[in-house]
Amino acid sequence: MDKKRIAVPLVCHGHSRPVVDLFYSPVTPDGFFLISASKDSSPMLRNGETGDWIGTFEGHKGAVWSVCLDTNALRAASGSADFTAKVWDALTGDELHSFEHKHIVRACSFSEDTHLLLTGGIEKVLRIYDLNRPDAPPREVDKSPGSIRTVAWMHSDQTILSSCTDMGGVRLWDVRSGKIVQTLETKSSVTSAEVSQDGRYITTADGSTVKFWDANHFGLVQSYNMPCTVESASLEPKYGNKFAAGGEDMWVRVFDFHTGEEIACNKGHHGPVHCVRFSPGGESYASGSEDGTIRIWQTGPLTHDDTESVAANGTVGKVKVSAEDVSRKIEGFHIAEEGKTKEKESE
Repeated sequence: MDKKRIAVPLVCHGHSRPVVDLFYSPVTPDGFFLISASKDSSPMLRNGETGDWIGTFEGHKGAVWSVCLDTNALRAASGSADFTAKVWDALTGDELHSFEHKHIVRACSFSEDTHLLLTGGIEKVLRIYDLNRPDAPPREVDKSPGSIRTVAWMHSDQTILSSCTDMGGVRLWDVRSGKIVQTLETKSSVTSAEVSQDGRYITTADGSTVKFWDANHFGLVQSYNMPCTVESASLEPKYGNKFAAGGEDMWVRVFDFHTGEEIACNKGHHGPVHCVRFSPGGESYASGSEDGTIRIWQTGPLTHDDTESVAANGTVGKVKVSAEDVSRKIEGFHIAEEGKTKEKESE
């Protein structure tokens, strides 16, 4: 029996349509949080450790393609097919700002200092909104060569990273000049681009390869061929010794960063995996799927060589214990006022 394949995830229900984006907040004094985007138009906020639902942000009229939280997890942002990007109060669920666009917003990202919101989408324009002056027109960076799929901030908000839906490569923009200063070439379009927590690496998924780039010198560090077309990949943030990837074969796999060897293979989703993200401490990773669920997979106790990975050695008992420990730890912790944000039931 292949022990690698035994893993018991926390399964988070609530979305009635595919989950297309996930974002973990950094660790805050209140713990860390997970926000999800779905085609059901209602982003959801959860406790990052337990997956427990906290609240739903209601107001979008179309599929939500992208979500993020600011550094303190006090505000959330979402980009939608209803041609808006919205900023929300993450404590109450109230809509703070709605920024109109001329087409679908596919990507959004808060700057590190939390004062700016970056958006991109079908219009091929990167926009920077000053959240201290939300009524002021946004700054528009030069036109992207293609429809924008992902965006991220780098280098203490001095550089913007973007990828396109209809062409390969990752473009790096100088925020001051608004010009592309570097292009990281890929054969297929980049469906996922993540800047590592320590700022050292850019992790990209394009077609059936996962690549790691030096975020400061822009050289290619590693490139691994995957068993299928992958839509998303995420580097473990604490030691950087492994990464998770998911895609069209519905499996969520974990690989060794240095060798590309498969460490774990988790089955459970009933549709393609659209997004995979590691939690900020690396003790778990979340996957979102076409099946409308989010699954949170424990990695087990973190060590440098990570020999005790729960998913790898199949010790199911450890998963249960850690889930119980976690729920005990955060018992009595509430972030949303009751009644303010209600979970939408699946229709």
